[in-house]
Amino acid sequence: MSVPSEPDPPLTSRAAASMLMDVLIRAGLVLALALLCYRVFAPFLTLIAWSLILAVTLYPMHQSLARKLGGKQGLAATLVVLAGVVLIVVPTTLLMSSFGDTVRQLVHDIQNNTLEVPPPREGVAQWPVVGERLYALWSQAHSDLPDLVQSMQPKIGELARKALGTVAGIGTALLLFLAAIIVAGIIMAYGQAGARAMRAIFVRVIGPARGEEFAALSTATIRAVAQGVIGVAFIQAILVGLCLMLAGVPWAGVLAAIVLVLGIAQVPAIIVTLPAIGWLWTASDHATGAATAYSVLLFVAGMADNVLKPLMLGRGVDAPMPVILIGALGGMATAGILGMFVGATVLALGYQIFMGWVDAGTAPAVQRGPQDAPPGGR
Repeated sequence: MSVPSEPDPPLTSRAAASMLMDVLIRAGLVLALALLCYRVFAPFLTLIAWSLILAVTLYPMHQSLARKLGGKQGLAATLVVLAGVVLIVVPTTLLMSSFGDTVRQLVHDIQNNTLEVPPPREGVAQWPVVGERLYALWSQAHSDLPDLVQSMQPKIGELARKALGTVAGIGTALLLFLAAIIVAGIIMAYGQAGARAMRAIFVRVIGPARGEEFAALSTATIRAVAQGVIGVAFIQAILVGLCLMLAGVPWAGVLAAIVLVLGIAQVPAIIVTLPAIGWLWTASDHATGAATAYSVLLFVAGMADNVLKPLMLGRGVDAPMPVILIGALGGMATAGILGMFVGATVLALGYQIFMGWVDAGTAPAVQRGPQDAPPGGR
């Protein structure tokens, strides 16, 4: 006959206070370690985030190439990085160099009073709302530009400083992008181990029931946003920018940046290419044959998203366009051009995870119908 065990004696107030103090000290040490790790990691946060986005996006292509090379993960990653440098970094550098040269030349001409403004057309004055004021300001700029610059000197000086700061930021963004591609190649070379580690983290944080699902959801969202929205906009911006540079259209770099923003916002790039085509036929010195060829190139580049989206978007992006646009603009305001990509992807990912959590909580209630009413219900 077993003797029933006696319950443990209640903790004294001194012992409870000691245990609470131990828990608080340990929690404080863990928090201090987490803050220290964040401070060390913070300078590389944008670089690592963009590298992960590139690695997740390019990993299927990397795996396909690795299978053709006999499973050589490192060699495949190296080839993907070199292809990214040639196809993305080099054209982007040319466009951004054109953008920087245009801004510097404009600032130099304004400061030395060598900028020449063509006279406005008479039809400008007939434009609604702003026509007369724009015509008067344009006429003054044509006839007496130094006086106009002198009257607007504080504003122009501030704009010039911001423009030069933007040019410097573009150079920094290109270096970060180049570093991100290299780091992404290293991540892809060890992609299988990294994928297992990420799934283990999701399972540990969210739980085994939903961890695998949320890991797959995160990967699919990053690829959908990067390829279907940002990738299409980026490719189209490069195509339009190169065509503008070949045609000799002024401000080619600026117009390419506008095409990039419009592409992310799902606005047709033809808004930029049609005025450029009009400039070719009215203000350029190209012959009819050259103007026709450049017009065809610009028109095709402006409509390229209609071909690229079915190829790269797949089944489409589940996140609404306002979410992607807000993420892109917020990221650009926070971290420049590189932040545009990171912001859109991160915000779309957060939206997908949040909505997946909401749907998981409401699914049983939605699926329950009248036949599932409790017995005795009317």
